[in-house]
Amino acid sequence: MKLVVVGGGSTYTPELVDGFARLRDTLPVGELVLVDPAAERLRLVGGLARRIFAKQGHPGRVTTTGDLDAAVDGADAILLQLRVGGQAAREQDETWPLECGCVGQETTGAGGLAKALRTVPVVLDIAERVRKANPGAWIIDFTNPVGIVTRALLQAGHRAVGLCNVAIGLQRKFAALLGTAPADLHLEHVGLNHLTWELGVRLGGPGGQDVLPRLLAEHGDAVAGDLRLPRGLLDRLGVVPSYYLRYFYAHDEVVEELRGKPSRAAEVAAMERRLLEMYGDPALDEKPALLSQRGGAYYSEAAVDLAAALLGGGGGTPSQVVNVRNAGTLPFLPDDAVVEVQAEVDADGARPLPVREVGPLHAGLIAHVAAYEDLALEAALRGGRDRVFRALLAHPLVGQYAYADTLTDRLLAHNREHLAWA
Repeated sequence: MKLVVVGGGSTYTPELVDGFARLRDTLPVGELVLVDPAAERLRLVGGLARRIFAKQGHPGRVTTTGDLDAAVDGADAILLQLRVGGQAAREQDETWPLECGCVGQETTGAGGLAKALRTVPVVLDIAERVRKANPGAWIIDFTNPVGIVTRALLQAGHRAVGLCNVAIGLQRKFAALLGTAPADLHLEHVGLNHLTWELGVRLGGPGGQDVLPRLLAEHGDAVAGDLRLPRGLLDRLGVVPSYYLRYFYAHDEVVEELRGKPSRAAEVAAMERRLLEMYGDPALDEKPALLSQRGGAYYSEAAVDLAAALLGGGGGTPSQVVNVRNAGTLPFLPDDAVVEVQAEVDADGARPLPVREVGPLHAGLIAHVAAYEDLALEAALRGGRDRVFRALLAHPLVGQYAYADTLTDRLLAHNREHLAWA
């Protein structure tokens, strides 16, 4: 089995490699190809990846290249984890929206739109090259904003599924609090990428007992602390929102907080420099503890599970939380919207499983953000200042025409080098 990681020079990659090495019975990788235009990063990450495989006795080989077309030839699956513009672009995404009193974040709001505009054309170009060289390969997208990027891939007819680590992270946390195995918990995870709620937590599978009330009653303080939301809010909602909902539920508080400290991008850039130094140590043969602070926890387990199910080798979990075409799952959204829900996954792809009725408190925000995502994708595909403005005006974290006008100008000023039409 041949797997390709586009963006293989990312400091995330050793997390992924560690999962491939540990879970080789689930996903027997014969060749892992890391692709990245950044040759020096690729050298450092590739060296560590080989040492991780060797230490854990993995028989597969790790190769590195800057040649995407050669890499994807004969591949079974391609994982996308690229960042157009690097941490420098992320730093801008997180700062200039704050100047207008709006959240600065790399996957939602004005910063998230900027990232979508930079990313969608690049991903679609990669996907077309994959289709030309290897039309049967699956594309697994971990590149943010996952919902918009996955929708672009699906609308263009690519064999693609979107992946995020929020659900698996919550599953692991809930299992630890409840003293049970993660595999015993089935999340009723509903919404859009980075806009989701756990409506139920079933013990033993989809038809099992809902232990969410017990989780909130016995461990509500711990859950609220992780989300950085008030315990009382969780009790009133009766569900567990993803931590990204804090940008919506506590917008002004978050803006003031972000204005008073260094950006997350600056923190990550410093961490990446240290990680790359560590990766260059020939004695290092495991992922370092520092990597856990980088983000992407449990990404490797989720990726292995998804790839194993898609590649039809009998491994992987049949029901997984992924980003997939709505196809009537949430009746208040268009069929071609991309939702993040439990889905049945096998060699034929991912098909969303039925979900319980979503009430207006959640459905209203989901529909609002889904409409923004539609406009954002239109702007990413066709360009134009007015399309960018309309997408910003539609976003619930912007919403006012004066803000949308100013943010449009700043987005374009900071991203011209990445936008062919600007």
